Amino acid sequence: MKRKIIIPALALGILITTASFKNDFFEIAKQIEIFTTLFKELNMNYVDETTPAILMNKAITGMLEDLDPYTVYWGEQEVEDARIKNSGTYTGIGASVKTMKDKITIVEPFKGYPADKAGLKAGDQIIKIGDITIADFEDDAGELLKGVVGTSVELTYNRQGKTQVTTLKREKVEVDAVPYYKLIQGDIGYIVLTKFNQKTTVQTKKALEDLKSQGAKKIILDLRGNPGGLLNEAISIVNLFVPKGEIITTTKSVIEKYNKTYKTTVEPTDTEIPLVVLVNGRSASASEIVSGGLQDLDRAVIIGARSFGKGLVQRPKKLTYGTQLKVTISRYFTPSGRCIQALDYWNRDENGDPVRLDPKNYNAFKTKGGRTVYDGGGILPDIELETSKFSPITTALLKDDAIFDFATDYYYSHQLGDWNDFKVSDGDFQNFIDFLEKNNFSYETETEKKLEEAFRRAEDDELKGGIQDSYNQLLNAISQAKKQDLIAKKVEIKALLTDEIIKRYFFAEGLYDYHLIYSPEILEAISVLKDESKYNRILK
Repeated sequence: MKRKIIIPALALGILITTASFKNDFFEIAKQIEIFTTLFKELNMNYVDETTPAILMNKAITGMLEDLDPYTVYWGEQEVEDARIKNSGTYTGIGASVKTMKDKITIVEPFKGYPADKAGLKAGDQIIKIGDITIADFEDDAGELLKGVVGTSVELTYNRQGKTQVTTLKREKVEVDAVPYYKLIQGDIGYIVLTKFNQKTTVQTKKALEDLKSQGAKKIILDLRGNPGGLLNEAISIVNLFVPKGEIITTTKSVIEKYNKTYKTTVEPTDTEIPLVVLVNGRSASASEIVSGGLQDLDRAVIIGARSFGKGLVQRPKKLTYGTQLKVTISRYFTPSGRCIQALDYWNRDENGDPVRLDPKNYNAFKTKGGRTVYDGGGILPDIELETSKFSPITTALLKDDAIFDFATDYYYSHQLGDWNDFKVSDGDFQNFIDFLEKNNFSYETETEKKLEEAFRRAEDDELKGGIQDSYNQLLNAISQAKKQDLIAKKVEIKALLTDEIIKRYFFAEGLYDYHLIYSPEILEAISVLKDESKYNRILK
């Protein structure tokens, strides 16, 4: 007997939402009809059992995959996750985790929260939650860690090859946008801003005012690693330092109603206090609105490395059954007119990859005071530092958890009672290189991916035999080049190794304390703020 097919309202919702922006109603209606009839016939007639929800999810994924990576479909759980992320509060175990098919890895336990109290450490691999084995659980196992405040859960986990069990009690977890601030050097206020959620402006303003009451006459705002978040919070952060009525960003779209100009709307906290902003390759989106706005208004000196380059604005659109479409609606531009989007997803090369603007084609713009700044993807700092950069090889190491796993091994083989004077030595760096080889870490470069794809096509064209030797020689040459690249990027890799290792022993707070003494970016910021003539020379 054939199953009765109910066409999900989701597909209709997505396309009707699109219809509100387009004029070609006949073409849209035609495509909806084709899709619904195809979906019905496929489910009723396919030789094997099919699952409509899975097919629909794949159809949605296929429809979105050629757009930018920020336009995504959210199921009910993703919608809830986004709500929690923006609110800054949730109930759980108090740790950042990485969920995989057969395990959940503790990435960072938060000091004083349930995971920490239960003795869990970064690198622990949870394999069982209560009576549920993660490898046998089909849905997102990370959701099993959440629950009602005060409820207990037993966790079975692997640590360094040994299986252990612990029980923890769930608590309300506060995710601070400003996890750390401190007065340093007698008159310099240092503020770490890690995310743009609903707490961002309130917490940043509180930190700024507190530091000023303690005697701060200069400020360092640290946006390194901040992935962004709420646009309105970014505008409000800039508003702390610039007058009411200043243009901070404009958004442009083919949809007229999304063409907007965002200005500061309230009286600032301090428009005169000298300000340095730190950014790196993982500072994105709202972080770039803040750093770009302050740079274009000549209000702050930017130090670090070129930021990520995400100049696309998303907005969630409600669909049916609690789902949403987070859709890119516009590009944003800094006050000088720069678009900081690094990759053009609407114009692609012959391989279908988004186009990155060549540096020789960067366009010059003028700040409010007449300084020259450039577009081309990300915010280019006024002072660039090697330790802030993320080269492709470094990004690959991070993506494949090589630095994370080395820090885990380091933690269980070294005693470290005090972070003072700690540094990753050349010997430690060589141990890291040996660690990569021993564990066969395969951090694949884009070159290798393209080469492998070409070789597969050669096999289809029956050319494999004639080029096998040349292919192997190329792979060997790339392997040697990667080893050389590791050595060449030692400075930035050692900086990342240091951060990960320090966190293992002293949590995030200890890392911030360490940075105040040893971070090249902070030391440079202090130097600039102490040299009034240099600070003014950069901005004028």
